[in-house]
Amino acid sequence: MLARREHSEKELRQKLLTRGLDVEDIDVAIEQLKKEGLQSESRYTEAFVHDRVSRGYGPCRIIQELKQKGVGDEISEEYIDERDPHWIERLAEVHKRKYGDDIPQDYKEQAKQSRFLQYRGFSSDQIHRLFKRLNEYDD
Repeated sequence: MLARREHSEKELRQKLLTRGLDVEDIDVAIEQLKKEGLQSESRYTEAFVHDRVSRGYGPCRIIQELKQKGVGDEISEEYIDERDPHWIERLAEVHKRKYGDDIPQDYKEQAKQSRFLQYRGFSSDQIHRLFKRLNEYDD
């Protein structure tokens, strides 16, 4: 399983359980994989974050997905800083890819675009700053 891609410990545990292995055997196997450096939460998190960022997802969604995958907050925080200014640039790229140069002209359109961007994992504060910046360029 680890030959194709990195797995979190939780993912690996679930996959082995579905194959009918004993819980104690799974624990021993995972510990051995960790000792040998074949399973690493940090390496998994780094690869996962890189993949999601390249697909246009924002920090809120990535953090939530990592939690679902069983990755702890400490490791997530090593790879994601929601306050990092580069997220606004990523947000602008996602907006441009979806809406082109269209700046929302009314509240209804802005709300529609905001919902899409929030679904992608960007915070309302980040989205507000993007729309403010877009309106400044429009003047």
